[in-house]
Amino acid sequence: MKILKMMIINLQNKKALVGGSTQGLGKAIALELANCGASVTLMARNENKLKSTLQELNTDYNQKHQYLVVDFYNFKDFEKVTTNFFKNNSTDILINNTNGPEAGTVFEKETDDYQKAFDLLFKTTCHLSLLAIQNMKNNHFGRIINTASLTVKEPLSHLVLSNSIRVAVVTWAKTLAKEVAPFGITVNNILTGIFDTERIKQLNQFQATSKGISVEENFKLLTNEIPMGRLGKLEEFAYLVAFLASDFAAYITGINIPIDGGLIKSL
Repeated sequence: MKILKMMIINLQNKKALVGGSTQGLGKAIALELANCGASVTLMARNENKLKSTLQELNTDYNQKHQYLVVDFYNFKDFEKVTTNFFKNNSTDILINNTNGPEAGTVFEKETDDYQKAFDLLFKTTCHLSLLAIQNMKNNHFGRIINTASLTVKEPLSHLVLSNSIRVAVVTWAKTLAKEVAPFGITVNNILTGIFDTERIKQLNQFQATSKGISVEENFKLLTNEIPMGRLGKLEEFAYLVAFLASDFAAYITGINIPIDGGLIKSL
């Protein structure tokens, strides 16, 4: 009789650091990593939300969860807090995730807006990754997963800041992946499609106002573009992250993985 082998993701004894983890995709990721046995450190700027989310994390595997109050929009303070954290802590799984910069077109943004977006998206990713890598090297294991956007492949005119800076993140990550692969560390980017988040609701409102149509009309146009005809579910995104964080994904590194219901038209 043939015995079937099941792929069970087990992250027990692993420590995960998850950015933007009190809502949306970040929270879904934190919940799923905890469900798989990881000890999770939440990161966000609202301490009340952090405390609330902390109570929702699975502790069936006797994990020790904690949180870190950080403001991704203030890099100087962010750098100080996270540097202090890594003096006494380490992580095996780093999820670089934060809310995106404000929507807007090329002619609606000033030079300073690009600098702020660079600090928010690129500098935080670079800083955390370099802090995390030292211990990952020592353990010969590490997972760095960056939540990027499908706009790095197909830029959207109303997301000029995100388009521009996220390209820098994914190309830097590709370079980093080659450097750290000999140490058993993988670095991957997830190109996020349209998921049921507050961010998407805000962008839907922005687009509707720009077009002079109702929010409902724009939402219908939005979903009609997706071959699967619906928004992504938060847990669907988190499942992919959990897989990439596991031993099953040890040979996957330096790639951009779209999760978008078939929305991206290019290869």
